[in-house]
Amino acid sequence: MSNARTVLVIGGGAAGSATTVLLRRAGIAVDLVEARDDWNATAGSGITLQGNALRVLRELGVWEQVEESGFGFGSVGITAPDGTVLHVARDLRTGGDDLPATVGMQRPRLQRILIDAVRAGGATVRLGTTAEVLGQDADGVSVRFSDGDEGRYDLVVAADGVGSSTRAAIGITDEPEPTGMAIWRVTAPRPAGVTRTDLAYGGPAYIAGYCPTGDATLYAYVVEANRDRASVPPETYAEEMRRLASAYGGHWPEITASVTDPAKVNYTWFDRLLVEGSWHRGRVVLAGDAAHCCPPTLAQGAALSLEDAWVLSQLLTATDTWDDALLQAYYERRIARVRPVVEASVRIGQWQLDGVRDADLPGLMGPLMTMLRELP
Repeated sequence: MSNARTVLVIGGGAAGSATTVLLRRAGIAVDLVEARDDWNATAGSGITLQGNALRVLRELGVWEQVEESGFGFGSVGITAPDGTVLHVARDLRTGGDDLPATVGMQRPRLQRILIDAVRAGGATVRLGTTAEVLGQDADGVSVRFSDGDEGRYDLVVAADGVGSSTRAAIGITDEPEPTGMAIWRVTAPRPAGVTRTDLAYGGPAYIAGYCPTGDATLYAYVVEANRDRASVPPETYAEEMRRLASAYGGHWPEITASVTDPAKVNYTWFDRLLVEGSWHRGRVVLAGDAAHCCPPTLAQGAALSLEDAWVLSQLLTATDTWDDALLQAYYERRIARVRPVVEASVRIGQWQLDGVRDADLPGLMGPLMTMLRELP
């Protein structure tokens, strides 16, 4: 194909960064704009990356850095609130047998790895910048940026997150909806005995869990019914998370003792979003959380975003014809995979909200995990 193409990527998270790296590898000129001055390099606590996410990270050429920076494991434990281990399940290696089932790592570290990959690929990066006006015609998109500059592109990839302003600007009216749950997250020192994710269901919260993220770190989380954010002042975040976590045994007392700084505790509502019908209007196409998001009950948010980038880049680099049919093919290929993940993630949370004790979790998870093992 001809490489004399130009792409604007809006948003420098997982989907935007991955798309940029893959398109630059094919010789396509890419500008990336990110609203945050710091490129979100310090935001977040931890992230659980399952095999299908690791598979795309390997395609990006960053698997070695991820492996060195994270903590790999292959099982998940289910515990009682007092810490008693009730069951240990072996995780399916959805990225293939040559990758771990799961890697936990600190989210800022993953973001820095992606930032370095974007920089190394030679894309033009502009931080603290947004796309303010998009003017489309049959041949491309004219863009005016927040700093007054203008640009002309063959395609715009909107990867600007669940609150995407680009999604609304191109006339897609879907908005994220709260599911009724919220999560407290924190980074903490890793007790020596924590070598996998353990999840406790019951107690004062719906879920209390943790995931190792390195030799000395983990991230811990407690899920409860969402509250009015105004009723939880940020200065009380550490106190609130300690209060919820104090009812859990096992490794939790050691973890909870380190939760002292409210600035290091994150409180977030669970949202659901799935744009149906198509993910593009003209030559502007959505990717990642701008098109879909789901509660982290399956730890698939970043994985789905990375897969979007891989599929879209494959399609764009395989042909000179960037038209409606190609972008619709991207949607059709992705929706068949994304929809069941979003629906299952929401269903698992709803079972917990409703207090369903006889939910067929194996019946739900088995076919889903088998599907994720297939190439996206």
